[in-house]
Amino acid sequence: MIWDLSKFFNSSDELDKFCLDLQNRANEFKAKFSQNLSNINANEFQNAMSEYEEILSGIGKIMSYAYLKFAKDTSQGAFLAKYEEICAKIEEIVLFFEIEFNELKSEIQNNFISNTPKFSYYLENLAKNKPHQLSFLEERILLRTANTGASAFSRLFDESMARARFEFRGQSLKEEEILSKLSSDDREIRKEAAIALSQGLKPMQHLLTYIYNMIKTDLKNSCELRGYEYGESSRHLSNQIEKSSVDALIKASENSFDLVSKFYDKKREILGFDKLYDYDRYAPLGGDEKMDYEEAKSIVIKAFSEFSPLFGNLAKRAFDENWCDVYPDENKQAGAFSHSASSDTHPFVLLNFTGRRRDLFTLAHELGHSIHQYLSYSVGYLSSHTPLTTAETASVFCEMLVFEYIKNSLPKEQRVALLAGKIEDIFATLYRQINFTTFERRIHSYEGEISSDEIDRIWLEESKKMFGDSLILNDYYKIWWSYIPHFIHSPFYCYAYSYAQLLVLALFGLYKSGKCENFVEIYTKFLSLGGSKSPKELVGMFGFDIDDEKFWNIGIDQVANLVNEFIKGE
Repeated sequence: MIWDLSKFFNSSDELDKFCLDLQNRANEFKAKFSQNLSNINANEFQNAMSEYEEILSGIGKIMSYAYLKFAKDTSQGAFLAKYEEICAKIEEIVLFFEIEFNELKSEIQNNFISNTPKFSYYLENLAKNKPHQLSFLEERILLRTANTGASAFSRLFDESMARARFEFRGQSLKEEEILSKLSSDDREIRKEAAIALSQGLKPMQHLLTYIYNMIKTDLKNSCELRGYEYGESSRHLSNQIEKSSVDALIKASENSFDLVSKFYDKKREILGFDKLYDYDRYAPLGGDEKMDYEEAKSIVIKAFSEFSPLFGNLAKRAFDENWCDVYPDENKQAGAFSHSASSDTHPFVLLNFTGRRRDLFTLAHELGHSIHQYLSYSVGYLSSHTPLTTAETASVFCEMLVFEYIKNSLPKEQRVALLAGKIEDIFATLYRQINFTTFERRIHSYEGEISSDEIDRIWLEESKKMFGDSLILNDYYKIWWSYIPHFIHSPFYCYAYSYAQLLVLALFGLYKSGKCENFVEIYTKFLSLGGSKSPKELVGMFGFDIDDEKFWNIGIDQVANLVNEFIKGE
């Protein structure tokens, strides 16, 4: 139940030879096509695109290997840095290609786009980036300094959090282990865990605040250089949606915050507490249920197989072929992810399984990503990268598959407890990510460096919007922004989770209704297309229009149905 990274390279010599060969290939590519794109025909350009894709795919393979070694053991920072530098130099060699493509006359550019169908959507999006593209020399400098900028601070954050320890009842726990205590059925354990988390984070506040300020400053500089209006603008462009669509998502979500209060009022009543505190959010109803990894595997395979034999078979492959690195370990990166890796290997899933039922849904979530990534290998490296607006769809959908599978087999009392857990997961994926996004908007609109106290104040204000009077946030909660990795690694990533949650609820409702007889076939194609079509086109395959503001209410109505079901206790 640990990764076999030799599937990338069997030895350091093989890795270094691959790097040298790739660099030579990049130099040959540059010699053939630099300052020559306007002189080749459409067929030659298509061949050039294929070569370009293979070079970038090679870079991706090297970086996947280096990053996964680092994620498994964050003491491997020097190894990661070495290959980041090597890959940056190879990228620099082929940097001319996309810049010179956007310098072509529009008629030549359009001819290339229309006559290279495999890459047409990729090239269309590339052309949309033209207003934000800098000169070759400027782009070269930014590429060369990237590893000492935001990515360096991201690495520092990862290494710092991996080494952080939280003192709890005589034990020194890692981040994942202390966070898991917040789901205990013992209120004193939850309370002590919340305090321990806060006490462990407090000495790190100067460092974590500085890291966040550097991320903020780096993004601000990039936006000014590239002519983006807002800090979030580049994210919207890469997600292939408009800011107005995100604004509509936020508005629809905030207008339904009352569902959060209704849920927690009922939960407080069931728990028999006078008041609920932040450490009561994930208090389980009906006991702190344990679940070992073998049981979780069995449930996932059965739930996925009921939906689609293909999904079940891919999940089984993931387990049989050790796609997953399962348990917390010394220096292992916190959290969970699925890394697409390379098409000649397979996706790699990082878990920190601690034996809670919540870990079952994390497993389903990350395997959903893996299935999506594996299926999208079919459209090639450049088109396989899915925009964040649809990247979370498969993961959240697979969580729903597991939820429905379990719910149908439980007696009433356990079903209500499971329903509560699922609603909390939806709140975390939908409303909490909206809080994160509005928090980031305020932070990134702040001029100059921002103090820890000011970040704390903004975090607490945005968090309270979601819970209203239904939950009391203790003073220590104000520093909990500091362990959220997305703020560091991917500014303005978080609304994609909210987007995906509402999209999935709409899709899952369509699936359960039986109104779409070939839903599984369409959904499999949807995932297999990766990022080769726009989110609007992909979602349109199911008859939905993401530009319609009413679309978001379809998903919110599903949330309301779940909350009402919980309140009725049926």
